[in-house]
Amino acid sequence: MSGRPPIRRLAVHDWGTHPCAPDRFRDRLTSLDCDVVVREADDLDDCDAVVTLFHQDEFLESVSWVHDIRAGYEDFPLEAYRERGVAVTNSTGVAGDLVGETALGLMLSLSKGLHRFRDRQAEARWERLPVERPFELGRSSVCVVGLGQLGGSVASRAGVLGTDVVGVDVRPVSGLGLRRVYDVTDLSEAVADRRFVVLTTPLTPETRGLIDEDVLAAMREDAYLVNVSRGEVVDEDALVTALEADEIAGAALDVFVDEPLAPDSPLWAHPEVIVTPHAAAQADGYGRKLAELVRTNVARLDAGRPLWNEVVAAREPAVDGEQ
Repeated sequence: MSGRPPIRRLAVHDWGTHPCAPDRFRDRLTSLDCDVVVREADDLDDCDAVVTLFHQDEFLESVSWVHDIRAGYEDFPLEAYRERGVAVTNSTGVAGDLVGETALGLMLSLSKGLHRFRDRQAEARWERLPVERPFELGRSSVCVVGLGQLGGSVASRAGVLGTDVVGVDVRPVSGLGLRRVYDVTDLSEAVADRRFVVLTTPLTPETRGLIDEDVLAAMREDAYLVNVSRGEVVDEDALVTALEADEIAGAALDVFVDEPLAPDSPLWAHPEVIVTPHAAAQADGYGRKLAELVRTNVARLDAGRPLWNEVVAAREPAVDGEQ
């Protein structure tokens, strides 16, 4: 038997606008043997755990477990959570397939110029692209930067289409069928001969600004950058400069340094840039997958078992006589 008290009340933080709305997410958890409520961060005194979109300082004072519905947790002060004994879990694995499909869709659109046809549709223009503009994705090359679950999903799907896929990671990743995995110190070499560079790396101090002027300069003039990770991984000013100077062919961007993207950003108007509103993981099954993960972890916590996707482990309760 676990020495931990069971979860009696689980809060869904009222995080505001998001494809997975707090009220709808609460309704997906009604099968739990505990109360599930939507609460503001300053109203959690009677709650044991909270599901959230981002960190709030109040979590450190009121609950024993916080679940982040994102894979990223760069805004969470992890050492403070450890000191307080508050467990933190994230949603790694929930969005892998969804983001992989989106990344592939963006690559297909760029390779065939489908975004240009969509632009012309608004003007009722019946006009083909120059015959040399579309190209075969299956005969192209791809460099996937970051080979976790998101990167693995992109790499496997691109490989099925016949693309020549290489990767970049801090680990010697195997099992994805890649022709080669480069160390991050060899990033410029890795991207130098690839038609697509797809970013799936988490945001860390080491990856912030990873795609800078030098990396962009190392890319082919007919190469495309696809970012489905975090906006801060790219030096946005350097990217705009490279696009305006035709140093790279274009980009598909789902994430940005500041969101929403400012209306005066030159990225909106560039004909070879696809802008999507941080929606790569959006799908009808996203909330269901998140709810399954939360339900599983409630059961594991109640049973005294390690949580799935632990970022900060749950503190074991002290036994009598221990401090």
